[in-house]
Amino acid sequence: MQEAANPGLRLDKWLFQARVFKSRALAAERITRGGVRVNGQPCLKPHRTIRPGDEVVISAHGRVRVLQVVELGHRRGPAPEAQGLYRDLSDGLIDPPEGTR
Repeated sequence: MQEAANPGLRLDKWLFQARVFKSRALAAERITRGGVRVNGQPCLKPHRTIRPGDEVVISAHGRVRVLQVVELGHRRGPAPEAQGLYRDLSDGLIDPPEGTR
């Protein structure tokens, strides 16, 4: 009963809805290979539940992004809708050097 009071969403599904990855399968693959952290902890399971307020660090596409979950979302909508699902905290972060990605 506690879950209903504090709903969550699968990490791979949220990354897909937030348009971080082009497919849910790509999001799941990146998670299982160790490219994602949730609240500072490495996450290797795509089914990890996330909630608003969680911080997600993604190392993909040649850069590191730090996103704070604002909303969970209900679908993969247009880009402006997807951008409302998170707050980008990675401004000012330096991209990893070539060859370390």
